[in-house]
Amino acid sequence: MPITCEFSYAKPKKLKKAFELLLKPGTKILSGGTDLIVKLKEDIESADAVLDIKGIKELHGLKFSKDILSIGALATFTDLIDSSAVKSKFPLIWEMAHTVASVGVRNRATIAGNICSAVPSADSSSVLEVYDAEIIIESLKGQRRVSINDWFIGPKKTVLKKGEMVISIEIPLPKGKHGGCYAKLSRYEGEDLAQGGISVLAFSNKTYRIAFCALGPKPERAYKTENTLKGKPLNPVNIKKAKNEILKQVRPITDMRSGKEYRLHMTGIMLDRALNTAFARINGKGPKYGEKVI
Repeated sequence: MPITCEFSYAKPKKLKKAFELLLKPGTKILSGGTDLIVKLKEDIESADAVLDIKGIKELHGLKFSKDILSIGALATFTDLIDSSAVKSKFPLIWEMAHTVASVGVRNRATIAGNICSAVPSADSSSVLEVYDAEIIIESLKGQRRVSINDWFIGPKKTVLKKGEMVISIEIPLPKGKHGGCYAKLSRYEGEDLAQGGISVLAFSNKTYRIAFCALGPKPERAYKTENTLKGKPLNPVNIKKAKNEILKQVRPITDMRSGKEYRLHMTGIMLDRALNTAFARINGKGPKYGEKVI
């Protein structure tokens, strides 16, 4: 399907030039293009100008230094999978990256683009939330940082302002012995957006970080559910309390991929399996990272 709208195209090599071009009305950023190009082809969106940022060197690559993983705005999901630092230090990110669409999409799609699209089902969203990631934003006015837990403000809406661009994502290495799990509910065959997803980081001191996607209008941390489990073992009684708490927070819908009632039912199952898998992985037990638990 061809793109029928007309637009100007620019591929700057310097960030400053990109920021200047971004101020022009109707300008859309092109990085991986897995969202934008589809929307342009299907006339879901139009653009007066397309700003291709792939020529800006400082937006590429991954770096792990001083217990901080810095992910450039142009780092793809394949880059995350291929990174030894991600696999060894942030295996939950590595696990999540394998669930994104297909190999072809992962080769182009960026994790920064994934959170900027801000669809409720964005796979990276709940994983970044349990890692307490920070989004580094820059414009001609300077640079600012936003916690991923403040990033999403609604369906397809973020705190990003006009003229601003995400330049990187920084993720601190969690302190203390821990394990993680991304439980994604999707079709049994083929690639699909998440019908629901729950991410968990479990720590040896029996504290937990929990977040979800595709179970409400935006991805969210489940702080009250975390507090329900804090300091407690994962026995059936405590897990039931956690299920009851998270069901008060999620607000799933019925759409072409799943029904509201099914999503509600599966929320408890995903939480149970993600919690037990994450805790088992602390000591190298349970399913290996990358093995599906749903």
